[in-house]
Amino acid sequence: MENQQTARKKIIFSGIQPTGVMTLGNYLGAVKNWVALQEEYHCCYSIVNLHAITIRQDAKALRENTLAAYALLLACGIDPEKSIAFIQSHVQAHAELSWVLSCYTQFGELSRMTQFKDKSARHADNVNAGLFTYPVLMAADILLYQADLVPVGIDQKQHLELARDIAQRFNGLYGNVFTLPDGYIPKLAAKVMSLQDPTKKMSKSDDNPKAFVAILDKPETIIKKFKSAVTDSETQVAYREGKDGINNLMSIYSAVTGKTFQVIEDEFAGKGYGEFKLAVGEAVAETLRPVRERFDAYMKEKAYLEDCYRKGAEKAQALSQRTLDKVYKKVGFLAK
Repeated sequence: MENQQTARKKIIFSGIQPTGVMTLGNYLGAVKNWVALQEEYHCCYSIVNLHAITIRQDAKALRENTLAAYALLLACGIDPEKSIAFIQSHVQAHAELSWVLSCYTQFGELSRMTQFKDKSARHADNVNAGLFTYPVLMAADILLYQADLVPVGIDQKQHLELARDIAQRFNGLYGNVFTLPDGYIPKLAAKVMSLQDPTKKMSKSDDNPKAFVAILDKPETIIKKFKSAVTDSETQVAYREGKDGINNLMSIYSAVTGKTFQVIEDEFAGKGYGEFKLAVGEAVAETLRPVRERFDAYMKEKAYLEDCYRKGAEKAQALSQRTLDKVYKKVGFLAK
């Protein structure tokens, strides 16, 4: 009975790169929502380390960062009993389907991808074919699991549209092979901006370390970063146009406390920005404290992590193999 109920749930796929740093923006804008989705959907979450090598990586650091990223997923609340949590390179079907789909993707489609243009400009010394075909691998990630929904930010929307186009093209030729995925935009997705330039998204690649909060930062570091956050020349804590710094801090405070903007405005009426920034910093530090503690505990239990990601890969392989077998049959590959 339980399996029948699970089968009726919609499938969600999402992946995160093993970069070694997850920001407060990643947590509030994505991973925190992933945890909530586990109760409602059949979720597949992957550490997408195949995507990571489009940029040159140090092998030892990539292995360490992949394990740390997996531990961090669990520390944030992803339950390997409720969700399929796995490492992308452990499931061969991703690379295999990516090759087939690349033969059903037009060169012109890939050349129009804005992320390819942006990354090519940033990594001009290594504009490789993997960087160019990255969106095809992303399409394979999604389509392998017959995902109904994919949590995406604005920067990945174009890639999801391409995945749908590829799926429609393939289905048009061979019948109903792939589920067409839709973007999932959570109702309470927090858009977290830079603490030093609140017109820009918070990013781990920011040159100024005060601009972003890493999810594993110590409480004193988090509070210090919020104390130095850019605001404006007024003194009123209010959400309105032209107050980008305060708007950002209010959004963050609302996301970690559940308080509405009106409640926040009332709470800090007549109080200065210094008091408000301290309150935001303390609330964020307290929200992230259990995540950091669980992460430290998981990193001491390497055998447990290994057991989890191996079991996750087995589940992912079983699910993805069904799709791959169907695709191989449709294109005319001889069965093993």
